[in-house]
Amino acid sequence: MSAWRLTLMVAALVLLSGESLAKPYMPESDGVVLERLPEKGDPSLAQLKRMRVALMMSPRNLNIAVPVARRAIAAGRRLGDPRFFGQAQAALAPWWSAADVPPVALLLRATLKQSQHDFEGSLADLDRLLAAEPALAQARLTRATVLGVRGRYADARRDCQQLNGHVAPVVVAGCEATPASLSGNAAGAYGALVQLLAQGDGNPDVREWALTLAAEIAARRGDFTAAERHFQDALALDPEDAYLRGAYADFLLDRARPRELLPLLRNATRNDALLLRLVLAEQRLPDARESFSAHRQELAARFDAARRRGDSMHRREEARFRLAVEHDAPAALMLARDNWAVQREPSDLRILIEAARAAGNASALKLASDWVDATHLEDVAIAALMQVRP
Repeated sequence: MSAWRLTLMVAALVLLSGESLAKPYMPESDGVVLERLPEKGDPSLAQLKRMRVALMMSPRNLNIAVPVARRAIAAGRRLGDPRFFGQAQAALAPWWSAADVPPVALLLRATLKQSQHDFEGSLADLDRLLAAEPALAQARLTRATVLGVRGRYADARRDCQQLNGHVAPVVVAGCEATPASLSGNAAGAYGALVQLLAQGDGNPDVREWALTLAAEIAARRGDFTAAERHFQDALALDPEDAYLRGAYADFLLDRARPRELLPLLRNATRNDALLLRLVLAEQRLPDARESFSAHRQELAARFDAARRRGDSMHRREEARFRLAVEHDAPAALMLARDNWAVQREPSDLRILIEAARAAGNASALKLASDWVDATHLEDVAIAALMQVRP
């Protein structure tokens, strides 16, 4: 059993018992399955495990550390399991705090910081890397993504434009689509992206990424038929993509189709963000009360465990949980405001508005309103929220 899983189990016992300390769980026999490790059914993860063993024998070997970090970051993003980010950071340990870092390690360090929501740390590394190697496309694309998450849309678009001639046109269009669609040009960004997608070219992973972007933009514009089509096309390419499943789950929740989430997410409960969506769906289904109760307790335990270890990566998800499931508007608003200080995507703005309205907080509502006015954000769900009287 991993230490991470054990932490969650102990936190769950504390919540259920109401005691400040709880006895560790002891299985009744050696045959009790505590957790099924993902490596057992995934050859790529099994290979990662073997690569980590090799790295332990030569921890400062960059030629071993880089592939380990890359594969661990990819696994963490695909599965939504933070343990893999820890493995990536461990692989980069000799270069994590160093000033003189090889470019390949610096890029991976920046990428991992992005995954850990250390956006300013990521930007510092990327600025340094691009000052030395301005034509490094992956670094520029990563910086554009981080700038977009921080709400610096003009800066993000400048980086995207610098990608012309260095990457496929659909990558350039996808890079520009998010900041452009969030700063007053949703129709143009969507049209350019869909036009390139219609050509049918490109790597399947890139195509799935672009289709997901198109689906999200279409949903924000209120074109739900197109959004559904794009989501389905993306899922046909990679039904296991954690981000894609979360985005589609939110779309289904907004469309009052919670039952369709059950087969989509039932086997994805390892991922905190996907477990949240499953809880929100089960909450709306009278015949899912038993599983809702169990999943609700598990998710509460995970958030409690994250707080104990100082992990603030899922403040947005916890804010949604506190508001929609626990009905604790003040706690939700505190989390939403803290999250907004770090990342400023539409989903971050939406939970800020919802929590502010539930808590009757005028200053938070003005913060949201000022952002919409300043960025010319086009999002039908947020527009509807802003029109509701507090």
